[in-house]
Amino acid sequence: MGRKAADKAEKVQKSPDHVAIIMDGNGRWATSRGKPRLFGHHAGAKRVREIVEACPDLGVKYLTIFAFSTENWKRTQTEVAGLMSLFRRYIHKEARALFNEGVRVRFIGDRDRLDKKLIALMHELETLTEDNDRVHLTIALNYGGRDEVARATRQMAQDVAAGRLDADSVDEQTLTSYLDTCVLPDPDLVIRTSGEARISNFLLWQSAYAEYEFIDTLWPDFSAEIFANVVDRFAGRERRFGAVETAAE
Repeated sequence: MGRKAADKAEKVQKSPDHVAIIMDGNGRWATSRGKPRLFGHHAGAKRVREIVEACPDLGVKYLTIFAFSTENWKRTQTEVAGLMSLFRRYIHKEARALFNEGVRVRFIGDRDRLDKKLIALMHELETLTEDNDRVHLTIALNYGGRDEVARATRQMAQDVAAGRLDADSVDEQTLTSYLDTCVLPDPDLVIRTSGEARISNFLLWQSAYAEYEFIDTLWPDFSAEIFANVVDRFAGRERRFGAVETAAE
């Protein structure tokens, strides 16, 4: 096998380094069982651990999950309050297990609207796991892609006004360095569950060259086996990033 063919084979067979997931369908999953929507959110939270645990064997180093969007505040007060309570309980319950499994946890999104107890728990979990490196789990909480870019550009403008940043030097990498995800690689694969085929304001800047998978499975039914199948499909794709494949010599 020639060098170019070998490089192509290696590229095609590689698993995604960073997978991002829009965890959709919790409410519909619960409703179909005659249960309140929060029942589905609890079931979805339990599914997260299985997917995190599956990452190392699949070659996935980074996993980013969409837990609560900036638009989710429009839901009923009961559902929002229930979700916030669920997030607090999830951190309490899973913190030690995540630490023991070598998972580093980060949160992205605007924390200003979250309650102080939740913010403190988020910070504690980030601090507890900051030296872990087996899997990097990023949880998007009160996150929106447009909001993230707006916050980043506002901070850049402030830095330019204060003389800390030269406006003429601003490029794509400059903006990237101001985003919530500045320490993470861009996602290679974005998965959305539940049959919806839209990205819902998730990682807009970062996913410019990501591969997408829209699958019918509702999030509480998204098993490690289904995850592995999606990752396997990714491995068969050829990603050229705008280039054209030249004929092998």
